[in-house]
Parts: sequence; structure tokens; C-alpha cells
Amino acid sequence: MPNDKLPTPERVLVVAAHPDDIEFGAAGTVARWVAEGSEVRYLLMTRGDKGSDDPAADPVRIAVVREGEQRAAAAEIGVAAVEFLDEPDGQVEPSLRLRERVTRAIRAFRPEIVMSHDPTVLFVNNEWVNHPDHRAVGIVVVDAVFPTARDPLNFPEHLAAGLQPWKVAELFLWSTNEANQLVDIGATLERKIAALSAHVSQFRDFGETARWLRRGAEELGERAGYRAAEGFRRVVLAR
Repeated sequence: MPNDKLPTPERVLVVAAHPDDIEFGAAGTVARWVAEGSEVRYLLMTRGDKGSDDPAADPVRIAVVREGEQRAAAAEIGVAAVEFLDEPDGQVEPSLRLRERVTRAIRAFRPEIVMSHDPTVLFVNNEWVNHPDHRAVGIVVVDAVFPTARDPLNFPEHLAAGLQPWKVAELFLWSTNEANQLVDIGATLERKIAALSAHVSQFRDFGETARWLRRGAEELGERAGYRAAEGFRRVVLAR
């Protein structure tokens, strides 16, 4: 059994920029919560239509392939509900229009926890540049959680559609440089890796990626005495 004493939420909404972002950042925690009885939904901002290094590749075909891969990855850990907002890959901006779409999803599903990218991170561990879509989605999600989804005068058309304001209890933000929550994923690390392996189009040598991912999770887990861990910036919101 996990020994980090993390509670099991009833509902979790996970919002990401591209297919495979969730698997890299949070799938071990998601798999754990699903196994413990949580209802989890994925909201993908794009279908990853720029996800190829082949200049002759067809973005429409890429999007179809990557959507299928994301649905297979979600199914691997028991997440049945996956929605795509069809924003263009590489062009996501933190607009009021997108905040309305995420706010609508929050009010419709009423999650206790929302997971997404940490929007404050430009350089991840001084090792790579955080994708601009990741930063844009993160800021849209944070702004949708607080204060937009909470306050009834924001997007009053939602009230007319039967959607009531909703106060999210916690944010879990991945790819952060300021992790204050290490989640014990010793029992679900292999599920995380299996889910990531569904994104066949994105890897030339998945074995090397799996070894890198396993090593990173195990090294992070050592900090807290776990076999493996994922790290998040956890923000507990006043309700």
C-alpha cells in the first residue's frame, strides 16, 4: 500500500496540452487514484497534430493517430472519458475563450482535484525548455480554477445552461521545479510506463524512454523512501 497518506478524491479532471503529456507527468498518480475508486476525466487541448519531425507528414493524419494513441493510453489505466478541444498544436494561447472552455468542463464535472502543467516553469530543471503550449494551458487552467469557475458572475451563460459555480479543492501541477508533493507510485509505475507505450508514433526506441522514465521515478521516490514517485506543485485552495 502507498505510504504517503494521500487521500483518494471522488473526481479528478486532468487537463493537458498534447497526447502523451499526462502519461509523462501524472499517469502513475492517475492510475493509483483510479485503482482506489476515483472517477477521472481527461481534457486535451490539442490532438498533437505537429507531433512529427517529418516535414512531409500530414497534420490531419497525425491528429487522428495521436487521438487514438491517447485513448488507448487512457484505457490502459482505466480512464474512459477523454475529450479533445481541437486547438491547433503549437498555437495555444492563454485566452479568455479557452478559459471559458475549461471553466465549462470544471463546472460540468465538478472535480475535487484538477491536474495540469505548472505554468510558471520556463526551464524544467534547467534541462529543457517547457513547451509554450504547456505554459499556456497551465495558466488557462489555473485561472479557470480560481476564480473563474467559483464565481457565478463569470460566464453567466453557464447558469442558463444549468451549470452551477464550482470550487475546486486542490491543484496538482506537474513538470514543476517546486514540487511540494511526492506521490508514491511504487504500485503503478509499470502502469504509467504501459500507458506511455501506447504513444507509438512518438518514439523510435521506447525501451530507452522507459528506462529513463523508470530511473527518474525511482530516484525521485528515494527522496521520500518510496520505490517510485511523481512530483507535483500541490496547491490547496480555500473553500
